[in-house]
Amino acid sequence: MEELDLLKKDWKKNENSFKQISENEIYKMIHQNSSSVVKWILIIGIIEFALMTTLGFFTADDNYFVMLKKYHIDTFMSILTILNYVVVISFIFLFYRNFKTISTTDSARKLMKNILKTRKTVQFYVWYNLGMFAMIFFVVLLSTCYYDERMSTMLHDIGEKDNAIWIWTVIIGLTLGMFAAMFAIFWLFYRLVYGFLLRKLHKNYQELKKIDL
Repeated sequence: MEELDLLKKDWKKNENSFKQISENEIYKMIHQNSSSVVKWILIIGIIEFALMTTLGFFTADDNYFVMLKKYHIDTFMSILTILNYVVVISFIFLFYRNFKTISTTDSARKLMKNILKTRKTVQFYVWYNLGMFAMIFFVVLLSTCYYDERMSTMLHDIGEKDNAIWIWTVIIGLTLGMFAAMFAIFWLFYRLVYGFLLRKLHKNYQELKKIDL
């Protein structure tokens, strides 16, 4: 009986040891996986910024600036472009800082906190880009309706017709439908790219909660 009791005690000690080792190994894997996910968020952000810069370089020709001046939004778009570059670069810096922070995290609780912080940063980034798209769309639309001669003439003629309300309903419906379709495409892109990475971070967070408990 004494030998059996000693064996049970020894087994319990080993069981605790195995459990501790298992948790340490799980934490290391989650830590490595989280660091990899945040690194990909940083890489995708840089690629997106590079593509945006390249596209802007090739599309900003003389005709583009003439069109902006014609619609009286040249100053607005210039300020908005500079502001957008500053904001996007700031987000990329935050992605880099989150990556460095998570890479050097040394405890499950700190890693959980940094994962939540990273998720919020990415979510703000996505909604900023969607908000920027919506603002540019409606600014360009309104300036076109107001300053484009053919457009203003057409809208004026519609207003003179007896069924103007129905025509306006169709035009507004088509415009909102086009906006919704374009917005959905952008949202789907961010949902697929960043949403996939955020889901992985959320899964890691849930696993860390089990360890921390």
